[in-house]
Amino acid sequence: MKNIVILISGRGSNLQALLKARLPCRIAAVISNRADAEGLAIAKMHGIPTEVVAHRDYMDRDSFDTALAKIIDGYQPDIIALAGFMRILTATFVTRYHGRLINIHPSLLPAYSGLDTHARALRDGVKIHGCTVHFVTPDLDHGPIIIQAAVPVLRDDTEQALAARVLREEHRIYAQAIRWLCKDKVILNEQGQAKLRHRKQSGFALVSPGLE
Repeated sequence: MKNIVILISGRGSNLQALLKARLPCRIAAVISNRADAEGLAIAKMHGIPTEVVAHRDYMDRDSFDTALAKIIDGYQPDIIALAGFMRILTATFVTRYHGRLINIHPSLLPAYSGLDTHARALRDGVKIHGCTVHFVTPDLDHGPIIIQAAVPVLRDDTEQALAARVLREEHRIYAQAIRWLCKDKVILNEQGQAKLRHRKQSGFALVSPGLE
């Protein structure tokens, strides 16, 4: 059974969804850069070891990432999942875990990398928005895409309403991506793309607003 380490910074919404999903792997530890992250309490309730590597205790990103990697390596993870981990990682750290480090991002990448994705989508008037699970690379939010989920942007949407609709899909697809990885169903091809082994895809289209 594969080991997974989950990195968080806040309330642990995606962590909680992963715990409910009963994944075919062992969550070896939950690590946060914040001692007050609510997700740590969730992990402890489930008997999962927790660690805190406070970024404010380090002079720069390199020294923080070195300390973080040392803690991570102690759990010998096959997969490291960023679940609301709000730190930009150095290229050295990302390269160290090539093919093992994944992230969930609240947009249909490569559109809207970075922060404030929902507000930007509403401002631009897009009709379809969503979320993406991808491998992490040194190019922020542009790593190989494993799975995406799309939702319609409704006429009277607020940022909060759209964020809640996307979050429901985040909870679904992050668990699915990790399940595939635990079963060795995802590969990185020579072109650096994430491909699924023996997975049929449907050809239906999502159109928003709907056709008449």
